[in-house]
Amino acid sequence: MPPGSYTGLRIGVSAAKGLCYALQIPLISVDTLQVLAQKVSQGDGLIVPMIDARRMEVYSAVFDSNHKKLTEVQAEVLTENSYAEMIQTVYFVGDCQEKCKSVLTKENFVFLSEIIFPSANEMSSISFEKFTQSDFEDVAYFEPFYLKDFMLNKK
Repeated sequence: MPPGSYTGLRIGVSAAKGLCYALQIPLISVDTLQVLAQKVSQGDGLIVPMIDARRMEVYSAVFDSNHKKLTEVQAEVLTENSYAEMIQTVYFVGDCQEKCKSVLTKENFVFLSEIIFPSANEMSSISFEKFTQSDFEDVAYFEPFYLKDFMLNKK
């Protein structure tokens, strides 16, 4: 994760938990990669939302054209062989597209440069669906999903 992300997640989740507890309302968590995937409205193909980590590392998942998650979120270092087994059209979205273009060069790879950041529009529809299904988090025990442990580098 980029510098400050761990702190940002902790502060955001703490604020949400505090509000939910004080107002006695449910806590709903939303996957950022799912929000990015929801923004893709192209027809068939796969959707790979990515969040920039460092160097050539990204956080990603794969979704189908109906926005159903096919793979779990993973941290991966991109190479020329990343996603090489995929023969259908693959739509890449997120804040690391420029660095990805240098290694992800297959003809079926499409970069949607207009989709960089998650949107409240898609987040609200996902949240509403979770609300109608009573898919709530436990306010006392919910923690942000970091994917990787925090590592402090001493200079």
